Amino acid sequence: MEKIGLIAGNRKFPLLFCEAAKGKGYSVIAIAIKGETSAKIKKLADKVYWLRLSEFEKIFEIFNSEGVKKIVMAGQVSPARLFSREVRNSEVIQQILSKIMNKKADSIFGAIAEKLEERGLVLMDSHTFVEDLMAKKGTLTQTKPDSLTREDINFGFELAKSVAALDIGQTVAVKDKAIVAVEALEGTDNLIRRAGKIYRGGITVVKVAKPKQDMRFDIPVVGLRTIQNLVRAGAKCLAIEADKTLFIDREASVRLAEKNGIAIVGV
Repeated sequence: MEKIGLIAGNRKFPLLFCEAAKGKGYSVIAIAIKGETSAKIKKLADKVYWLRLSEFEKIFEIFNSEGVKKIVMAGQVSPARLFSREVRNSEVIQQILSKIMNKKADSIFGAIAEKLEERGLVLMDSHTFVEDLMAKKGTLTQTKPDSLTREDINFGFELAKSVAALDIGQTVAVKDKAIVAVEALEGTDNLIRRAGKIYRGGITVVKVAKPKQDMRFDIPVVGLRTIQNLVRAGAKCLAIEADKTLFIDREASVRLAEKNGIAIVGV
């Protein structure tokens, strides 16, 4: 079996990648991040190595010893860990960070990707083997957005694209063509919670890819947890960029959205 390497972040995306890759006949060698990666990966990957963020350099030793050349990065690492002691005390990570002009997501992930490829690893697109999970264009729920919500979707989409182009975030919350909240380092779930506190009752959340999205990392992902947070926030609609956003737990997410009168739209 051909081997493929996985650098696994948090939540369900790395688990789905494992299942899909094995279904295609690959053997998955996973690097799991302590404090981030789900323990369920032990049952799905063929071999798992648990590392701290500060042990970044060991990635190369492991993949080299396993004969792995092609790798995928799937799942996030909590943004707050960028400021953690383990990162500050890691000589290798500090060397990577010192070479970039800023700590925007693209800058950080781009520097990591460059480091991986310098060492002979081929970083593949994150959605490799899970292309069927990419959101399609159109209304994905029986609940349909009304005309005012459509206006908020269009308004929010252009706004989100502008914010994403600046690499600030990829998600905005709007209501009646007013900006309720803009995502930054806190991530989409916290953005939704914050927006729900600011304006309860009928916000539209729009999540997009960056205009020049590097599909190897940091691609937009939504799923059941996203919908659960929308329900708590009293949201009316979730709009996601079609063909650029991974929509996981789709059936359960759609059921929950419809139960709570939330429309999901691929734009």
